[in-house]
Formats: sequence, structure tokens, C-alpha cells
Amino acid sequence: MFGGTEGPTTDRDLVDILTADHAEVESLFADIEAVGRSPQDRRRLLDVAIAELVRHAVAEEEYLYPTAREVFSDGEALADRELGEHAEMERLMKRLESMEPEHVEFEQLLAELMATVREHVRDEERTLFPRLREACSHQQLGRLAGAAEMAKTSAPTRPHPSAPDTPPWNMLLAPGAGLIDRVRDAISSRPTSRDDLS
Repeated sequence: MFGGTEGPTTDRDLVDILTADHAEVESLFADIEAVGRSPQDRRRLLDVAIAELVRHAVAEEEYLYPTAREVFSDGEALADRELGEHAEMERLMKRLESMEPEHVEFEQLLAELMATVREHVRDEERTLFPRLREACSHQQLGRLAGAAEMAKTSAPTRPHPSAPDTPPWNMLLAPGAGLIDRVRDAISSRPTSRDDLS
């Protein structure tokens, strides 16, 4: 199994963790789309969605895709395709990051981001995740879940499209970028979780 899977074995496996992330992002998208939301509420919800997506992408890039490269015969091509989709989402998030909701391009970029994320999620949940469960033991996926959860705690909360997205460089640089992002978030009072919206 791919190295770097330190962390405790958990009852939830990597697929469970990533699927829960998908559900949280979809819930945030639904809240953004809700009728009657003020532009500022939508902006704050989008900030949380972006932070969730970036943390989730770090977990996938550090643990899911390297594992796919190792256990699937088509793992290289699959991981490269998924990383390409992540890069597109990061570019969209970067453009939206500092854009006010009243900006003329905001709605179009937001719709494009949500459609891209939703298609990516559908593909992973229908194809990649079931294949991963067939190829790996529950114990292996449990160790990967623990490692992915740990990675998310130090991951960036803002998009960094030019940052490396494959090991070992992403694993070395993500915590530093995450620390800088958390300082910026604190200074600007930018919400990065649902708890921050209260």
C-alpha cells in the first residue's frame, strides 16, 4: 500500500470521509442557491464552501490519487484526469475568492464552479470510490482515512492553483500554505466552517 498512511485505523474509511465532505459541500451549495439569501450571506457561504473544497482536495491529492495510481492498472491516467479537474476548480475558486457577489461575472463563475464540482463528485462516487473499496482492505482504507483527516487539519483554506498537487511536494508545502491561510482568515474574519457563520 502507498506509503504515508500513518494515522489511526478508524471505523470510517477514506471513502466515508471523502463522501461526507462531498455531502457538506453540496449542502453549502444548496444554501447558496436558496431563494432570498442576501449577497453577503451567499459570499460567506461561498467562502466556507471554498475552504471545504480546498481541504478536501488536499486529502484527495495526498492520499486518494496516489493510492489509485498504485492499485489500479489505469491509475496513472485516472489520477491525472482527476488532478486536471481539481486544477480547473482551483482556477475558478481563485477567481471567485476576492470577487464581490454583485460583480457581473460572479453568478456565471459560481454556476460553473458548482457544475464542475457536482460532475466531479458524481464521477468519484459512481466509479472511483466503489473501485477503491474493491481494491483495498477496510483496514487500509481506515488508515488512509486517519491520514486524510490529519492532512485536512493543516491544509490550506484558500485556492493555490500553482501549488504542487502530487507527493512529495504537496505534502511538504500544504501545511505552510495552510498556516498562512489561517492567519489571513483570522485577520479578515473570513469564515472557513459552518461554525464561523453563526
